[in-house]
Amino acid sequence: MSTTYPPPPPFTWPQITPRQLLPVFPPPEPLPAPPLPSPPRKPMFNAPYTLSTHIFPAAHLRTTNFVSVTPPPPSNATKEERRARAEQTIQRLKDVRGSIEPRGSRQVLWNCANRYMKQGLDGTRAECVTLFFAHANGFPKEIWEPTLQYLLCSPAASVIDEVWTWESVQHGDACLINGDKIGAVFDWTDNARDILNFLIYYLPSVASSAPLPTHLARLPPDESEYRKSNPFRNRTLLAIGHSYGGCTSALAALTHPKLFSSLVLIDPVIVKPAGPLIDKTEHDNRLALGLVLGAILRGDTCDTREDAERRMLASIPRRQNQAWNTRSEAADRLVLGALLRRETWSSREEALQILRQSPFFGAWDPAVLRIYLECGTYDTIDPTSGKPIIRLKMPGMQEAVVFNETHTECEVYHRLPTLDEKIELRWVVPGKPGAGEFGPPGATRERVWLRPKNASNIRIPNAGHLIAQEAPQALARDIQEFMERRYMAPRAHL
Repeated sequence: MSTTYPPPPPFTWPQITPRQLLPVFPPPEPLPAPPLPSPPRKPMFNAPYTLSTHIFPAAHLRTTNFVSVTPPPPSNATKEERRARAEQTIQRLKDVRGSIEPRGSRQVLWNCANRYMKQGLDGTRAECVTLFFAHANGFPKEIWEPTLQYLLCSPAASVIDEVWTWESVQHGDACLINGDKIGAVFDWTDNARDILNFLIYYLPSVASSAPLPTHLARLPPDESEYRKSNPFRNRTLLAIGHSYGGCTSALAALTHPKLFSSLVLIDPVIVKPAGPLIDKTEHDNRLALGLVLGAILRGDTCDTREDAERRMLASIPRRQNQAWNTRSEAADRLVLGALLRRETWSSREEALQILRQSPFFGAWDPAVLRIYLECGTYDTIDPTSGKPIIRLKMPGMQEAVVFNETHTECEVYHRLPTLDEKIELRWVVPGKPGAGEFGPPGATRERVWLRPKNASNIRIPNAGHLIAQEAPQALARDIQEFMERRYMAPRAHL
């Protein structure tokens, strides 16, 4: 089997009008300072990088309204009762996605990120690389450490000054911080906006070994304004996204391309559209209001921010197009699987023994499963028995909510051919025989050539969709080789 996909014959897809993203900006200050929910820890590897964890607010104005989640079934429910409740919840999730309730909110949410900083830096190496990793649905920010274990001990580490591993608002420690502020509806565009909010307003100007506060400080306004239309002054950013994180990282790069040097997309959920998503009038209205709000934030108009936010939220469609609510049986199975997922064990040792017997978790690299249980769970007390247990930081309900969104993946597919050709694009996709595709057979071959210039791809042997979980060493090797070619060649390639 070839390790790469050759260019496919010409192909087409239904033309759509992607939605205009809401503007990207942080919430008004001052804000409360939530504590880190997990204690400090050392990374699982011995490379000369220092780990710290940081909190910062997510982008203000959420695209979806808050809808309360369905309560879980009682702990003594039978298997049949749990499945019946899960199937009812699937229908409710579909209903609230297509609800006629007003959309959008001013809810303040928080993101978390791990920072792995090379020791001994003085902040003067602007030509070196900052890595940004965005996880797949259901995984904490630490899921990348087995990959980093190999990458940061490779020759490519000579040009890696700093690594940031991202956590979406309903994942890992971010989920523990946001708690019941996270509802039953989520739009993937908000994860792209949250990523941009971090890159524009919170990512420090230089990579330095100096420690950073747990709560990242907002950058000076002139620096954030500069980043909206220019590359980083003192950074070269390589973004690496898997699945959900790949789709939303690509959307972030489509929105603010000058911030990105390269993209490594690990089997991203980017799917050929089946039909139209929204009409052109809705798109134009949101674009116009976005320009108004941007002018207010710059101080170019006498209108108030509150009034502009109200108008922006009112512009979000009150009823979703029917295509947004159309799901495949495979997607419904993902939602059902998340809702039925076990969330508690008596200990991490018990969880490890049980999960490694599962065909799903048993396919993972052992180091990935261990870090998943170490950092994807927390210690708590069973409310019924009063005994100590561990519980997943991200409930299965929230994993299902993320799976329930199916239109951003089509919008990114439609827009990806327009991605700035200066951004080198590397696709890392499954090479396991019989591995599923996002679409019919041949869909992956078409997808990796959507933006043919300055693009390449590789198929990872014996890995399915969960490449970062099943083959972290092979993934690290490919990132290493990509970086050696892209960033360790003569400076003319930078």
